Amino acid sequence: MIVPREPLPFATGDVSALAKSLRSQWASRAAPPGPGGGHVPSHLEMLNMLARAAGHRNFQHLRARLASGPRVGQAAQDPPAQAGPAIVLRAARYFDPQGRLGRWPAQRSIQDLCLWAIWSRIPPRRSFDEREISAVLARLHLFGDPAILRRTMCHTGLMTRSQDGRDYRRIERAPSPDGAALIRHLRERAP
Repeated sequence: MIVPREPLPFATGDVSALAKSLRSQWASRAAPPGPGGGHVPSHLEMLNMLARAAGHRNFQHLRARLASGPRVGQAAQDPPAQAGPAIVLRAARYFDPQGRLGRWPAQRSIQDLCLWAIWSRIPPRRSFDEREISAVLARLHLFGDPAILRRTMCHTGLMTRSQDGRDYRRIERAPSPDGAALIRHLRERAP
């Protein structure tokens, strides 16, 4: 019996950090000597390396996490079966009832989730200069630092910035499963 493979989405907020993690894992693994000074990692070893680079314990942990969230192809608007994973609820605490980010989280995973919620409220397919995007971001947070939001959104691939800094645009892409859950959660609790 052939069991069909279920596609699992994989995204990274920082491809440079992913590459560094993979390089470090590759260099530190115990590889038996072989032709060319080492062996090629197995399929499972590569899956585990990718999963660890994305912040999971191993591939099974990644698969279990994805299984608990929305399925591949499930509409982003579908209501969640429950309030959401604990990390989504933790990230939601950083927002006031109007959906404004109250303070900048210290934990990177929470920052990334909060940025999805900010991203969702930036008008799509529109170009902004630095002053305009700062004004938009200023309305979406309460701690008075639109520059950190602007820089981090560009760094994580949620927004692009031209070389001269005159053109900012939201990158149109599907939010991560946790990002989509946070966006839904904040919309549902809005007054």
